[in-house]
Amino acid sequence: MSTKPIFVATHPRACSTAFERVFMTRRDILTCVHEPFGDAFYFGPERLSARYENDEKAREESGFKDSTYKTIFERIEREGKEGKRLFIKDITHYLSPPDGKLATIAPSLGGKSAKKGVGTNGETNGAVGGVSENGVNGHSNGAANGHANGTNGKTKAPYPYDTAPEPGNPTVVPAEILKQFHFTFLIRHPRYSIPSYYRCTIPPLDKVTGFHDFMPSEAGYDELRRVFDFLKAENQVGPTLAGGEKIIKEGEVTITVIDADDLLDDPEGIISAYCKEVGIEYSPKMLIWDTEEDHERAREAFEKWTGFHDDAIKSNSLKPRSAAHKKKDKPVDLENEEWKQKYGETGQKIIRETVDANLADYEYLESFAIKV
Repeated sequence: MSTKPIFVATHPRACSTAFERVFMTRRDILTCVHEPFGDAFYFGPERLSARYENDEKAREESGFKDSTYKTIFERIEREGKEGKRLFIKDITHYLSPPDGKLATIAPSLGGKSAKKGVGTNGETNGAVGGVSENGVNGHSNGAANGHANGTNGKTKAPYPYDTAPEPGNPTVVPAEILKQFHFTFLIRHPRYSIPSYYRCTIPPLDKVTGFHDFMPSEAGYDELRRVFDFLKAENQVGPTLAGGEKIIKEGEVTITVIDADDLLDDPEGIISAYCKEVGIEYSPKMLIWDTEEDHERAREAFEKWTGFHDDAIKSNSLKPRSAAHKKKDKPVDLENEEWKQKYGETGQKIIRETVDANLADYEYLESFAIKV
């Protein structure tokens, strides 16, 4: 059974923070690390996103303007020195250039100059968890509203780097580092995640989140699928599916995909199945977090992404939702009308375009999801 640090790879608005809160209850065996790579993706000198490119003040005030991919792995290494197993949850597109651009290795992680025709061997210093480290949809901006961030009128981010790619690797992280983690995946249907994300980028909530434009390139499904396929092709996950009867060879981990709506309908069944795959003993107590210490830990962990995690911070447990609240498929015209009423005609069109652009990637990943 794998004892590697667990990495929950996901996309925005997939109920991933509620999922993370379940494992934050296991302070006896786990150290949880909440979304570390956004620091480098948005704010640091190796940033891949242009969201804050014309807003140096925001990058400065974030506290992460000097964060590189190396400094984040160094932080993860320090967290691992507590002696507990690491549980990392993060947005996968923070590791990949937006809009399907070719990924080359981050300079801080040993990326070699492409001009010299030299590839990267992924050499870095330090260790992760005690193991030595060796947009596709074509949109540029959905709804600019006059605030500083977004992509309209932007100069480009520091990416592309002057470094070489690794064959097939869709991330800026060397494969030798990716191998140090036990990857699992969390997804949700874009008909739910995309409107939720859009809402976080328009008034009034954008004043809280600081995300003042909807950028379809941040949907995250394309990057998640490409990382999934790369790890599967490299035998870093699989070939056995979660819940299968096939014997796992030494060092192998199953293909473990959770659909958030399955999780919300049957928390105990899905969490217990997930625990089995990652080698954690399940307890029903993991589904309850209602002490002041629990809430304080959550507030501290989630404060840097203000406004995105309010529901998870205010929650005290994960219970099956009622039949009345279960998600049901709706006709497209009814969905469109509901989105139009909430977000206006322009918002409805942006949401529909983005949902449709990411549907195939979701359905592909969902075909691997655990069923209990």
